[in-house]
Amino acid sequence: MWQTILLSGLGGVLGGNALPHFVRGITRERYPNLTGNGPLPNLVAGWAGLVLAALLVHWSDPGRHPGWAFGAAAVGVLLIGLFHAGPGAFGRAEQPETSA
Repeated sequence: MWQTILLSGLGGVLGGNALPHFVRGITRERYPNLTGNGPLPNLVAGWAGLVLAALLVHWSDPGRHPGWAFGAAAVGVLLIGLFHAGPGAFGRAEQPETSA
């Protein structure tokens, strides 16, 4: 059961992190990335992250413990989402509020 939880959780984190990179790559937008901030490096990094996430979830054998696998993956996605919505990997400069 612990293998299922660990691998599914890591798959969730990796997949949740890969998604913004993949989306920014296919929409041709710049986004911070270790291999370059342009669309192509983000597309490749996002694709690789999604493939690795799928492999981790597959290796977790979710058929044996489906509830634990789903729950761990969901928590992994939530955690990386909170990280991206908060400080992010490169920190975040506060944007001044504008009144309309």
